[in-house]
Amino acid sequence: VARQWQPEWFAERDLVIAKASGALSIRLGQPSVLGELLAGLVLGPTVINLLGIIPSFAEDTHLAASITLFAEIGVLLLMFLAGLELEIGELLRSGRVSAVAGTLGVIVPLIGGYLTARAFGVQSTEALFIGLALSATSVSISAQTLMELGVLRSKVGLALLGAAVFDDILVVLLLSTGSVLFGNGASEGSSLWLIVARMVIFLIVGSAAGLLLVPPVMRYVSRLPVNQVVVAFALIICLLFAWASEALGQVAAITGAFLAGLFLARTRFVHQIEEGVSAIAFGLFVPIFLVNIGLQANLRDIGGGLWLFAIVLTVVAVLSKVIGSGGGAKLTGFNNLESLRLGIGMISRGEVGLIVASVALSQSLLQRENFSVLVFMVIIATVITPFLLRMSYREKYEPVEHSPDIEDEPQELGEHASAEK
Repeated sequence: VARQWQPEWFAERDLVIAKASGALSIRLGQPSVLGELLAGLVLGPTVINLLGIIPSFAEDTHLAASITLFAEIGVLLLMFLAGLELEIGELLRSGRVSAVAGTLGVIVPLIGGYLTARAFGVQSTEALFIGLALSATSVSISAQTLMELGVLRSKVGLALLGAAVFDDILVVLLLSTGSVLFGNGASEGSSLWLIVARMVIFLIVGSAAGLLLVPPVMRYVSRLPVNQVVVAFALIICLLFAWASEALGQVAAITGAFLAGLFLARTRFVHQIEEGVSAIAFGLFVPIFLVNIGLQANLRDIGGGLWLFAIVLTVVAVLSKVIGSGGGAKLTGFNNLESLRLGIGMISRGEVGLIVASVALSQSLLQRENFSVLVFMVIIATVITPFLLRMSYREKYEPVEHSPDIEDEPQELGEHASAEK
């Protein structure tokens, strides 16, 4: 019996610790996401290594996979809710600033990471993939923090989400290009064009389906005599888009979940969906996702002179996103504070940075010790992002300069933001 229920028991333990640490973080004036991330880091192999000291009577071979599955569902639901909070028209109005901030947010970290790695004696090809790992952005942590602060629909929040989409597409293209040129698929010359074609086809077909098919389908489903059918079908659409974006379009699953939220936000069921999914996401899956980031990291793998490399690379990772993405926002009309906020929101690498590093490692393009350095960078960048965002929004209700790209002023999110607070 103990073995049979082991994964669920540890998910329950993670949930209790996540909520307790989140409450403590709020009491200290910080967003709950910061406490949940730090709790995972302490529980993981870096400090306690709780998964490594499981009693023999409670061992289970599916424990790590079960927690990882809960975490993956959590990040998908988090990005789905971020999409529900927005309107497509609002996001499109941030198009120019999103494109410039997202593009520079890839180029500047890529160059900074490459030059830093080369300065520490890393070979050219490996240094290129280290720079690419620095270029990645995982906006899920920033989206959670902005939702807690009630400013996700501000022009900074809208531009941040749009820039993250551009960032994700560029990083996937660069990773695919690097894998074709230097990795195990170097002889497959047509692979890159196939990946680009699949990505474009998915975005076109997925957008058409989301805009034309999702609203009438939801109206039909709402008339079925089934309990919570609207929420259930919304979850089906979220998971379907997440699967399709990764399996068919070669784009990160979180992008598909975000797009599903955007399309469902156009329906009259948006508040019903948001209420039902929020209870599931923030009640179970999202806290486990945040804790699981720390559980996957083992900073003890870094030793000797690698610590200097890890620290310098992390500083470069933070500054390059602020300079690149923040500088892009400044070039398109944002004031200094708004540009700083957008740059800070792009710092977190999260699971996207880990995916880039894992792909490079699996194709022997990255050494194991440098992989540990990248894990350190990802963890630190992810942990400090909510803290820095909170600090930058201490005066969040101050007047902001008019932007030529986004006309909406910051506003509260309504019932969901109040409930989260």
